[in-house]
Parts: sequence; C-alpha cells; structure tokens
Amino acid sequence: QVQLVESGGGSVQAGGSLRLSCQLSGYTYSSACMGWFRQAPGKEREAVAIINGGDISSWYADSVKGRFTISRDNANKRLVYLQINSLKPEDTAMYYCAARGGYYCVTGQSMERTVFDYWGQGTQVTVSS
Repeated sequence: QVQLVESGGGSVQAGGSLRLSCQLSGYTYSSACMGWFRQAPGKEREAVAIINGGDISSWYADSVKGRFTISRDNANKRLVYLQINSLKPEDTAMYYCAARGGYYCVTGQSMERTVFDYWGQGTQVTVSS
C-alpha cells in the first residue's frame, strides 16, 4: 500500500523559512516523480514544485521560483523535501505531497501536466505578517 506522509509545517513569521518533508512508502520503484502542491482556503489546489524520478529535472511554479527548492534525500530516494525561504503571508496553505505511479513524470509535456496517483494528508503552513 503506497503511503505519503508529510511533516515540517508550522506557523512562522513573514521572511522566515521552513523545510517540509515527504516520505513515500510501499512503492515499487527506488525513486519516483514527486510533487508538492498547496491549497489555500477558498482557492484551488496548485502545484508548486515537482521533481522527476532520478532527479533528472524539476519544475517550479512562477510564484515560488527563487524561494522554494525541491530536493531528494541522497540516502533515501523516497524522501523528498521542500525548502521554503522568504515566506510570505500568501504562502499560507495546506501543503500536500504527491507521487506518480511510475518512475518518471509525464514526458513530452510540461511537468506540471503530470497526473499524480498518490497523495498525502497534508501539512499546514501559516505565515503571519
């Protein structure tokens, strides 16, 4: 049974940093296409960062470029991080981790078009001004 467990959320002041973690388990492949999404109250869920299987590529939403970094643990390829710097109040949201049922993200298209098959329960990030 595939599971994704996020951690690392919290309440911080604007300008602060957080590192979110996502542990994938019960998965066939040694690595995976994984992504971070967020959903703020009253808004649609949006993708913020995606990392390809084997770390061959990554994608970021324009709104987070330069502030968010997605990475994978060197020893545990099923553990993915999202480093969030220079937090803004508009970053306040529930952050979800997701994995695709395959090694790589979608090919031939922008990675944001990847359809993800497995989702975690989310971790809350709240940024105060």
